Amino acid sequence: MAIKRMTKADHPQSFGAFKPVGHVVVAMPDDARAAAASQALRAAGFEAEDILEYTAAEEDDEMDRMLADADANGVAGFGYEVSLMRRYQELAKEGASWLIVFAPEDDKASRVAEVARTHGALMAEKYHRLVIEDLI
Repeated sequence: MAIKRMTKADHPQSFGAFKPVGHVVVAMPDDARAAAASQALRAAGFEAEDILEYTAAEEDDEMDRMLADADANGVAGFGYEVSLMRRYQELAKEGASWLIVFAPEDDKASRVAEVARTHGALMAEKYHRLVIEDLI
């Protein structure tokens, strides 16, 4: 099964939980640092379509919707994926901005983590098929 690049219109899910396999989800303290990190990622070789930027309000709204869906179907009401979704929502409510970067290969994920660290990321998570890896 090929790993597909996420778009803002298509949020990959598994059993109702957010599951962007092949992507790194990065929480940044604010919009300015997210924009700077996004620019640094492009300078590091990532294409514009590899990087999705979300404001705190956009991420909060998206997590509200996905968590309501997860609660409604009852299948994903537990587990690490849902715990992360709740953490993402918490950080968004505190004003965190988000980057979701298509980085299916380990070397690309490492570059994302380095840029994220350099720009003060709050967290970075790499989604694999079966596990979620903490990068920061």
